[in-house]
Parts: sequence; C-alpha cells; structure tokens
Amino acid sequence: MFENMLSKGKIGKLEIRNRFVVPAMGTGRGELDGFVNENIISYYTERAKGGFGLIILEVTGIDPLGKAIPEQIMIDDDKYIPKLKELADSIHAHGAKVFPQLHHAGRQAVEAVLGAQSVAPSAVSCPMTRSMPRALTTKECYELIEKYGDGAYRAKKAGFDGVEVHAAHGYLVGQFLSGYTNKRADEFGGTFERRIKFAVEVLRNIKAKCGADFPVCFRLSADERVHGGLKPAESAAIAAILEKEGADAIHVSTGVYGSMAWIIAPSSIEPGYILKDCYEIKKAVKIPVIAVGRINEPYLAEHVVSKGIADFVALGRGSIADPYFPLKVKEGRVKEILCCVGCMTRCQGVVAGNEKDRGVSCMVNPFAGQEHIRKIIPTNQPKNIVVVGGGPAGLEAAWILAARGHKVTLFEKDCRLGGQFLPAAVPPGKQALLASIVYYEKMCRKYGVKILTQTEADENAILGLKPDAVILATGAVPCGCQIPFKDIAVVQALDVLKGNVQLGNNVLVIGGGQVGVETAEHIASMNRWVTIAEMEDDIGKKNAFGYKIFCHEELGGL
Repeated sequence: MFENMLSKGKIGKLEIRNRFVVPAMGTGRGELDGFVNENIISYYTERAKGGFGLIILEVTGIDPLGKAIPEQIMIDDDKYIPKLKELADSIHAHGAKVFPQLHHAGRQAVEAVLGAQSVAPSAVSCPMTRSMPRALTTKECYELIEKYGDGAYRAKKAGFDGVEVHAAHGYLVGQFLSGYTNKRADEFGGTFERRIKFAVEVLRNIKAKCGADFPVCFRLSADERVHGGLKPAESAAIAAILEKEGADAIHVSTGVYGSMAWIIAPSSIEPGYILKDCYEIKKAVKIPVIAVGRINEPYLAEHVVSKGIADFVALGRGSIADPYFPLKVKEGRVKEILCCVGCMTRCQGVVAGNEKDRGVSCMVNPFAGQEHIRKIIPTNQPKNIVVVGGGPAGLEAAWILAARGHKVTLFEKDCRLGGQFLPAAVPPGKQALLASIVYYEKMCRKYGVKILTQTEADENAILGLKPDAVILATGAVPCGCQIPFKDIAVVQALDVLKGNVQLGNNVLVIGGGQVGVETAEHIASMNRWVTIAEMEDDIGKKNAFGYKIFCHEELGGL
C-alpha cells in the first residue's frame, strides 16, 4: 500500500532508506551558548529510531548576528563540532541520514536576542520584529558567503551527510532572492540575475569546500504570500538555476514573517496546502523535491510520491506528534499512528502567550521534547488502578499505565469516549481532534484497559474494584453566566457544539477565548448572525498567532 513512501531514495549520491523526512523546526531546547545538549540529541534520535529516512536539523547558525531564537544551535566555530558529531553519530546509529540547516535570519533576527542591530540585503524593516536592519555592504555579503561554506565544512567534519541552506521563510538567503526585501542595485540586486547571485555563490562556496558529491538542499518559499514577494513561477526559475549550479534537492515551503500564519498553518487550513506550489517546482527540475505542509496522513504522503508531485515528504508537526510514524507504516500499524491535529499548542517551541515557557512539545504527545526524561518503563510492582473520565487525559493516562504493566479500569459516564474533544472537534477545521481519540482508544484496547462506558464512577463502583490508586480525569466545568437575560435563552457553548439546542438567527457569544471564538465560527457556518463580547481588547488573545489570524479572517475581522 505504501510502497512508494517506503522505497529508497537518493539526494545526490546519498542513499536514504525511505521517503520520510523530518524538516527543520526550531525546538527551543538548545543551549543559550549554541551547543547541542542531551535534550536535543534524544529528541532527534527518537525520530531516527522511529524510521525517518532523513532528518534535517533545526536552524543552525552560521553567524551570531543571524540568530532567530535564543537557544539556536550554532556552527560558526570549530568548538561546536564535537557535540554536533555526537548528535550525528546518534542519528546514524539508527539508520537515518542527517543534514543541518544552515541559517541566518537577516532582518528577521530579533535584536533583543542579538544585542545588536540586525543586518539584511536592504534597510527594509521586518513587519513582525519591526526593527530596522542595517544594509550589508558588498564586502560583507562575500564574508557571509564564506561563512555558509565554513559552516557546511564543519558539518562535514562532524559527520553530517549533507546540508540544507535555509532560503525560505524570509531569512537571509531568501531576502536576497526576493524583490520584496532586496532593494539593492549592486551586484547582489536590481535584476533577477543579480538577486539570485548570493544564493548561487553560497552554493558554489559549499561545493568548493566540501566537494561536488556533498549533498546540498535548498529550502525555498515558492510563494511568499506578500505583495511584491516571490511567486511559484519565479521560484521555479530559481530552482532550475540552483539545479544547474549543482544543488542536489529543493525543499518547497511557503511564506515569510509578513505572512507568518501560512508558514505553520493551523487545522483550519487544508492538508497538503503547499502541494500545488511544490508541483510547479517539481516540473522545473530533475533533482529531488521535498514536499511539506500539513501532510499528516500516510495515505496523502503516498499519493504525493506516487503521483510525482514530490520525491520526498516532510512530516513536521507529524514527526512531533508521532516520531514512529514511518516505522508504523512499515510494520502495517497505520491505525496506531498518532496524527498531528493542527492545534499549534506547543509545536512552535513556545506556549502561546507565555514567552517564558519554552521548548517544543505536543498537546497529544507529552513525550515530545522530553524523550530524555519521559519514558514508558515496565513496572516491577503492578497495581490495580481506576481512571475516572474517558476524555483525552483519562485515555492517555490509562493506556500508558497499562503499557507499563498495571491493571487499569476506566469509567466513562457517557456512551462514547472522547470527553470534551468530541464537541471541540465540531467547529470548522477542528475535525482532526477526533483522530487523537481514535488513537487513544486503540492504545487502551491494545494494552488491555477495561473500559466501562455509560457507567457512573460512584463510591461503591470504585471501592468495589479495590484499587491501589484512583486518577480523576473528569475534565473542566464551564462557569455560568451571572447576567440576567429576561426572555432570552442562555446556554453553554458545549450545548451548542453538541447539538443539544436550536439557536435563533441572532446569537451573542459571551467570551472571546478559544471556546468562544470556535463556537462563533460554528454558529456562523450555520448561516446565523453572531456577535462576540469579550472584556479583553481582542479576541483569541492567548491563542497561537496563526490560529488567531485565520479565525479573524473566518469571522470577517471581528
């Protein structure tokens, strides 16, 4: 069924065991001094164990003035080579290949992180950071080209199998490529030919220092999704030139910081939303092309490769949610794959609205980013445990306890498992949440959890089982509305989402947090007028950036 995804592939002369790729994603789990640590090594090694063919390391800095995040891994000095080699060796021990992603943020660097003014092809302010970069001199351009080559050579010395040059998402190389950010009139700007010169010289420098057979992949934003930015036709021409100059693969992404919501799209954006752009690049080159963008099901991944849309498929957030995705495909355990639900809760390395809580993880996979300390270890003292509540927390606790060897009984008073994930999946674009419930139930049954639905967990029922421990996972209870509404029905959002009430044509939603906003979307989708009342100065204020942007668009800019 998945013979194309499971077949061997090549990038240059490098053979890769299958077509599954972990793309570069900032984890926020590195050290502030740029060194790789045990947390990082465990995180990537777990995905190698899980069967991925190629792992592309997160943004790896070639210059301190190009850092995008405080914890960014660095490769601008030989001192980093030993720990990088330790990482590469650990990944290789489990059969995967690995590239670092050579990176410089350019104008998108955060000056508070740098402690200095950012640099860029031109003095054009970034709409996200809002800082004004200093335009690079021609001499400095050539110095940075050397740094890309030096970084690649260090990667080769550390045992990496190749490198990826980050020319997407509006970072430095992409800033030179795009007329949106490149306003130069010297040899590095002014015409299409001059705008691509920086990227071409970076490629030539890497090949000169590392050898023609050392694989170099370029990541491009085929559509920058901003006025004046790159579009697929121009990006296809860039890809063709890079191929002619010796590039070994093209990794097709989308967006820049000015269109940030599209780079890491939430569940409301359709799976495979970049594939059309990817195919435009694929038609322009003969070298392998890597597709990415909410490809969270193995069937879609197989379609991409079997139909020639791309040669490899990158599962970004999918690899966070389930690092064993490829192995489960290979072993015929597709029903045990924990698919990404597009919630954006923790995959970006920062909890929405809380800059102090950093480090990649996952709402549906709490082991993600914690592989070095969180492990399912068989118990030497099996216990009899009762779990009360069949929502996501109860189901997750139940199957993990059972997997460790405990005897587990789960009570759920409703006729169905899933708890509040069931109504949460009702608003438009949220249906992926149901996949996690299917997964949790599958795992519970695999490990022998006794599930009692339509069963109230009262004192007699619990004590009758003589448990050693009881876990309460009964979920949150919504607060009531204290405002008196004469002759106006007041109902809870859960009642609306469960379909327990018939609404009128004009509905007021009190509360503009995630529940309120999503309930409003659901109501609007039923062709009813909806108004949101929120005490804060904006709706969805604590939600992830991309999620908030698309909610605003869906609700007409409320």
